[in-house]
Amino acid sequence: QDGPQRKKRKSEVGEVDKQLDILAIGTAVGSILLYSTVKGELQSKLDGGHDSRVNCVRWHQESCCLYSCSDDKHIVEWNTQTCKVKCKWKGDNSSVTCLCISPDGKMLLSAGRTIKLWDLETKEVYRHFTGHATSVSSLMFTTVKPMNESKPFDGITGLYFLSGAIHDRLLSVWYIRSDRKEKNAVMSFTVTDEPTFVDLTVSEVKEEPVKLAVVCRDGQLHLFEHILNGYCKKPLTSNCTIQIATPGNDGDSTPKPVPILAAAFCTDKQSLLLVYGNTLQPIIEKVSLNTSEPHICLVRDIQKVLSLRTDAALTKVKTPVVNSDTKVLVPGIPGHSTAVKTPALGKEKKKSKRKPGETEESIEERLGALDIDVSKVKTPGGLPQTDSFAVLLVQGLESNDAEILNKVLNTRKENIVKNTVARMPIHAVIPLLHELTKRLQGNPYSASLMVRWLKSVFTLHASYLSTLPDLIPQLGMLYQLMESRVKTLQKLSRLHGRLFILVTQVAASQTVQDVPEVNQTAKLVYEDDSSEEEGSDDEMIGDKDSDENWDEDEEKEEQSDEQDMTVEKEINGDSDLEPENESEEE
Repeated sequence: QDGPQRKKRKSEVGEVDKQLDILAIGTAVGSILLYSTVKGELQSKLDGGHDSRVNCVRWHQESCCLYSCSDDKHIVEWNTQTCKVKCKWKGDNSSVTCLCISPDGKMLLSAGRTIKLWDLETKEVYRHFTGHATSVSSLMFTTVKPMNESKPFDGITGLYFLSGAIHDRLLSVWYIRSDRKEKNAVMSFTVTDEPTFVDLTVSEVKEEPVKLAVVCRDGQLHLFEHILNGYCKKPLTSNCTIQIATPGNDGDSTPKPVPILAAAFCTDKQSLLLVYGNTLQPIIEKVSLNTSEPHICLVRDIQKVLSLRTDAALTKVKTPVVNSDTKVLVPGIPGHSTAVKTPALGKEKKKSKRKPGETEESIEERLGALDIDVSKVKTPGGLPQTDSFAVLLVQGLESNDAEILNKVLNTRKENIVKNTVARMPIHAVIPLLHELTKRLQGNPYSASLMVRWLKSVFTLHASYLSTLPDLIPQLGMLYQLMESRVKTLQKLSRLHGRLFILVTQVAASQTVQDVPEVNQTAKLVYEDDSSEEEGSDDEMIGDKDSDENWDEDEEKEEQSDEQDMTVEKEINGDSDLEPENESEEE
């Protein structure tokens, strides 16, 4: 067997010699590759069986039969000679993650979270088992014969099998009964971390114990030895734990742990093959077992064996010191026709010393020597410089320099923000989002500035962010922050509406108070002597209202106040009525 990440398995011992070199490899796209280890090349490809990632591949005892399971919930039986599907059926309601074929080849164990035992002839479920809370990662039979030899053996009843799951520190052992009553595990083995690789020696005789080697994610190897004889309530702990560490001699006095990647029992069942070190260049070593000691630490100097070295990451990033008087040109200026060799020229200038009496060349003369048109280069905003916002922003994020970040992020100009976000490298997008999230939690003034940066990042780098698989956990804090702000927005808008009504009413009342009062006293009052004659003698009124009934003084008054009357009538909206009509109206 190969590593635990991809389920690969060589053909079983009982196969034809011709088929012994074939390695079946399941892929993430749903196809299965058959690789010849002797020829060192791809022999054939099995397509059309699965629509999703292949989780497990198992060879049958027959020479050309292969079983596979996938995330598409189906189990497929392949004919490897014709490269076609022999049979396909639904294995579970969720993805099927692991398979195991019974010793006689007539039954098949499949597991997603629950474990099912299938009859390969009828493709029907023979037994159900409760399984694990998470996806099962390993399934294997621990016995080939039943412990109770008095009853006739049908090939499956009375056998034990082992299962392990991801994020589960218990390996469960299950017993296949003749009835369907018992569905729970009969015993379990406990380990320190999630099991990544499991190997065991199959018990062939009743008194022979099962030896189990479990490699955990923390790099330790646990060895168990137990006779399977029925139900055991307590989880069994390991008889021996094996770890590997460096000696810690050369310069570094503290020994460092070396992770064990895999372990397998040899044919004598007494010695182990250990795989440890680096996954790119692993070391395989045969170790004889001494299980009398509960804990064994093997000291191995892997530095002498491994030639692979990892480069140390840069811890400090120094920002270049740029003099405020100097202007540094950036390549790619319009009108710049020759290739730029500014660093080389700069070094030559530094090395060459000026002779006494010579004057230093001006910048214009130097640009002329570089064949750059000075008039074209002088832009309204000044010369482009290397200490641009994008470069400063990346340096500030890498060195976590608050001064540089404040200088860049506190800018208010929209076009500078957009250009900076567009020019920054993609690897700096996530660190920038983390920095903006921190600053959003500060005072409201800085938050209003950070929102502009957030808007530019999401609009310009949306395609990159959508490709990240772990985007939601990385931006969880930002999501919560935005949700809390949006929730309070509705209440704030309601409060704003009420305050707006109050403020407008107060302003309106003030404007009414400020208007000067208009004098409402009448300029002219007409009094009628007899109200009785008014109703009966309508025709006589016209005669009474002639010019003779008015005194001369009143006429003079009328002439003198004519202008006032016209103004008053215009104010009151009255039209110039005849005197007789006036009396009629009254």
